Amino acid sequence: QVDLVESGGGLVQPGGSLSLSCAASGTIFSVYTMGWYRQTPGTQRDLVAEITRGGNPMYADSVNGQFTISRDNAKNTIYLQMNDLKPDDTAVYYCKARITTIVNGHIQGPSDYWGQGTQVTVSS
Repeated sequence: QVDLVESGGGLVQPGGSLSLSCAASGTIFSVYTMGWYRQTPGTQRDLVAEITRGGNPMYADSVNGQFTISRDNAKNTIYLQMNDLKPDDTAVYYCKARITTIVNGHIQGPSDYWGQGTQVTVSS
């Protein structure tokens, strides 16, 4: 059993900043690549940024230079610092993690797990 819990969403004015966090917990053996996705009504869920276990980040072109992803392996947590936010950044932001688990003493996976999503609204 794995849970991903996101926090930090909310309402911000254009040009403002927000920081999201996502913590993985449960019967975890190892956490591999973790990332942030976003989705607006009627559209597909798109990758925003992801980061490997070794700390190598990758960004969608639309947020490169604007968002920064980081992680704390000891806490199985990733962060997304979002600066200079624009109305187009309004979406539900989801965390995803690729995780191996321990079940009855056996390692299973890896499998992809998703958080419940957190709303980010950029509006004046």
